[in-house]
Order: sequence, then C-alpha cells, then structure tokens
Amino acid sequence: MGRNSGPISSRREGEATVQPVRLEWNNLLHQTGPQLESSMSFFVTLQSNFQHVMQYENPELQLKARSIIPHHQLSSSAQHKLKELKEADPECKLGIEDCLVLELLRWFKCDFFSWVDSLPCSQCGGPTKHGPALGPTAEELRWGAQRVENHYCQSCQLSTRFPRYNHPEKLLETRRGRCGEWANCFTLCCRAMGLEARYIWDSTDHVWTEIYSVSQHRWLHCDSCENVCDKPLLYEIGWGKELAYILAFSKDQVVDVTWRYSCKHAEVLSRRTRVQEAWLLHTINGLNAARQQTLSPDRKRELTERLLVELVEFISPKTPKPGELGGRSSGSLAWRMARGETRAADKKVSTQTEAFVFTPTDEEKKARLFHVRYSAPKDQYCRVSSSSEIIPNWDQCVWTKESVFRKVENDWKMVYIARTEGSTVGRISWKFDFASAGLKIHSVSVMANSKTFQSGKVCWSLQSGQMTTEFSGDGRLQSFSSLSASSELIVAAELSGGDGETSWQHSQLFRQGLNEQEASFEVVIQLQDA
Repeated sequence: MGRNSGPISSRREGEATVQPVRLEWNNLLHQTGPQLESSMSFFVTLQSNFQHVMQYENPELQLKARSIIPHHQLSSSAQHKLKELKEADPECKLGIEDCLVLELLRWFKCDFFSWVDSLPCSQCGGPTKHGPALGPTAEELRWGAQRVENHYCQSCQLSTRFPRYNHPEKLLETRRGRCGEWANCFTLCCRAMGLEARYIWDSTDHVWTEIYSVSQHRWLHCDSCENVCDKPLLYEIGWGKELAYILAFSKDQVVDVTWRYSCKHAEVLSRRTRVQEAWLLHTINGLNAARQQTLSPDRKRELTERLLVELVEFISPKTPKPGELGGRSSGSLAWRMARGETRAADKKVSTQTEAFVFTPTDEEKKARLFHVRYSAPKDQYCRVSSSSEIIPNWDQCVWTKESVFRKVENDWKMVYIARTEGSTVGRISWKFDFASAGLKIHSVSVMANSKTFQSGKVCWSLQSGQMTTEFSGDGRLQSFSSLSASSELIVAAELSGGDGETSWQHSQLFRQGLNEQEASFEVVIQLQDA
C-alpha cells in the first residue's frame, strides 16, 4: 500500500496530549450491522489522524527538524525567487511563503527523502521481493511501526526488514518510505519552517500536505512525493483515481476538502457510501468544537472566515490545468501500473491521435506560400499565411506522436515537450501535403528549438519522398532547396537518451519561459505549380 498501515495509531511516545473527544453517540443509535461498523471505523480514522497532527506542534521536534533543514539557504532562495517574480510581473500576488514552500518541496524531493519500492538485500546488495510480513520489535512499535515489510532476497535467502514507521521524529533519521512516510515527515518540516500546514488523508490510499498561503488567502495542495504545488486535480485527472473522501487535519480543525480535488462532483458523491453525510458533518463539527475550546475568539473567527472561503471554492467544479494531466512519477513503473496511477504511455497504450495533415487554403494557394508557427508558452499554432489562423493545443496539428507530452513547470515558469516517463524513445512529426492543390515544394525553411541535458539526444529530420535530411534544433531558421519538386513533407523529431530516473527530461523540444514571445517552431514553404 502507498501509505502506512491503516489510520495512524492513536497514542505514541512523546506525543502532545490532546483533550478527549466525545462522539455524539445518539447519531449512531439508529444504525445497525455493517452501517454502524463502517461509521465506527471512519470515526477512528478521523480521531486518530486528528490526534496525530499534534505531534507536529512539539517545539522540541520542530527544533530537531530545523537543525536538519537548510532553512537559511531555502529562505534565501525563496527571497531571491520572489524578487525575480516581482521584477518580471509587478502585479504578482505571491508571497514569501509561496516561494518558500516551492524551495522546501524541491529540497525534500531531490536532496532529503528517498522512495522505497523494495530495499536492496542487506547482505549482497541485490534485488529483493516482498515476502510475508514480519512481526514488529518493541523498538519498532515504539516509533509507530505496527507493520514491518519483508524484503526477501532469493539469492541469499535473507529477509531485509522495512518497518513502516509512523513517527515523524524517526522519519527525520530514516529519510525513506512511501507516501505515508513522505507526507508525515514533510508536514513536520513545513511546521518547523513556520508554515501553516495540514495533513491530507485520502480514502483511496494516498496522503499529502496542504499549506496556507497568506498572500493568496487559500490552501495550496502540496505533494512532496511528486514535488508539485497547487495541482489538486492531479489525482482524479492525471492518475485516474476514483475519489470519495479527502480530509484535512491540522492542529485546529478537520475539514472535508474532497471537492477541491475533483471536477466530477456527481461521480464522487455517488461513491460516498461509507457513512451518512449528515453523520460525517456532525462528527467533524464535534471534533472541531472540542479542539477549539481553548482558542482565542480572534483565532476562531479567522478559522471560520477561511472555511467560508473554502466552501465557496468547493461549490463549482474546477477545470484541469496542463500540469494536472500527467500520471504519477513516484514509485517504480510496476508499482504505479498496479495501482492504476500511470500515464497511458506507461501502460504501453498508444497515445497517437487521429493524424493531422496540413493542406493549403485558397489564400495559401494564391500566395504560393505556406507559413506556420508554434508557440510553446501559448500552446498554439499560428497559420501566418492564412489570415493568422490560431489553432490551440500542441497535439492538434501533429501527424504522429509516440510517448511524448507537454510539460509545464509552473514553479520555474518553463514549458517544453518531453518523453513520457518510462519510455526510452519519444517521437513526434508534422505532415504537409500539397498534391491535392496541384502544387509542389520550391523551397523549405525550418526553425526548431530543442535542448538536451547529460546524455539526452534530439534528432530532427525532414522527409520528402525517398529523401531524408537531418537538421539541428538550435533555434536558427535553416533553408533547404534540395527538397524541391516534391508535393509532400514530414518534419520529425526523435527524443532519446538521458540518465537516471529523470532521463525523460534530458531531451526536450521547444523549451521556453512561460512569458517568452518568440516562436518555438516555424515552417516556411515556398510553393510552385506541380
């Protein structure tokens, strides 16, 4: 499973004490059998998670986390990033906490925590497979590891223990796990950095964090496993999850935030059958009332105002953003496929849409000129030679595409086309056919912008009849007269190479800043009578 076993245990060593919460049992008196059992189980989940988040408020634990986090470096980077954003856009509404959480996410994912599918054998270092679960030791139980995975080496016949620790203090030492450990430790790090954070529990087996943005007056989705911020539809749209219940737990309150993460409200509502909606609302209100008894009137008012803003947000389903369309990146390909949280290309399903062929309009026939540009930041084609016709979406005009997608990096303000993760080669092409108009090519000029990193490769080519000509993607407009006399042209790119887990990012087409105005790709074809 993605997270730790079941709901977080209700008591742990060193945990801050919390005021006992009374459930309004009268709400359950009319329930019997499976319905009562389901409600009781759900209540235990609510109460135990609500109690667990109080650990993040332990001053000594926050101090320990801050001693590990390079907080001065992250704060300095965040201030520099905010200054750049303000200079680029004087109307920018982001604040220092928005930039700080982006820096913290990057550090946590890239430098601090590591993902575990299966541990290498502790004796020979070879691969292991999951065997029958092992019993926890007293020390492992002390740190909340009620489940211990058995990573078994068939060569050595040795079991390597992987305790699924639930205590964030222990996770500061082990620095590894799956989404349960990642979200648990990352939420602590957020609180240690002074960010208002809450732990998000998803009934379909995932957990993450939300950060309150003071400047934007709203809660931001943050998934440390994926290093993403403010992409709430990632799970339903990108991963294909069938959501039901998503709950946020902070030191002050529990909030049902399911509707932030869905654009299919009717479908989600049809799956919310574990408990009665009225019971869930009443129970959450009871938990909040008990927790907030000691809060000041000003803090209670602030929480109420925030909740009202959230409720307004939840009313209308969202529209997916480009960054929310991709599959999961954390974990092995086999693990993601087993959970159904991958892109189509990961599942070896063809991503090719119906082939598009550019043919000349009457205006282009008359001018004997075909001229098209593509802008990656705007994600649109402009058919310059045909009254500047605009065609949106990068894949609407492609002839073929295989294992490629458009990647938007909102944190770094960059966009490009790259291979889908798990694929060794990505391909894309555009086709131009002038035969139906009785025309043929006189000359071709092409400009393509591509970038490579480490051992990544991009190979560009022009194909016309039996002739194939390679050209560079260095951003220069290059002319070719050798392709004349043909009525058909294909411009193609192949992406390959790269190193490590991020090899898919090491070959990129049309990499540009989101605010850039220059064309990413341009084709100019002078035509003549056939």
